[in-house]
Amino acid sequence: MLSLAKPLLLFLLAGLCEIGGGYLMWQWLKADRPAWVGVMGALLLVLYGWVATWQITSFGKTYAVYGGVFVVMSIAWAWYFDGFRPDRLDVIGGIVCFAGIGIILF
Repeated sequence: MLSLAKPLLLFLLAGLCEIGGGYLMWQWLKADRPAWVGVMGALLLVLYGWVATWQITSFGKTYAVYGGVFVVMSIAWAWYFDGFRPDRLDVIGGIVCFAGIGIILF
């Protein structure tokens, strides 16, 4: 189980960097936040690209699995930070993504 913890933590960290960075860029460009918010977003997006390289699997497998992680984390982020209320299909889609992650990862 410990061998699975590191890749999962890296996927979570990558997701926080990418989604957080994208969200900050969105806030800067669409919600009239100050430029430093956009700069912080850009730095997080660069960090995301670096964190993804810490995975030991191939590029294709890493990004395929991360795609599912990204979908689920994006829904959770929108729910927590934007007040978005996931509906039944959002939840089903997230479950399907988790299933895909499990199939690809194992």
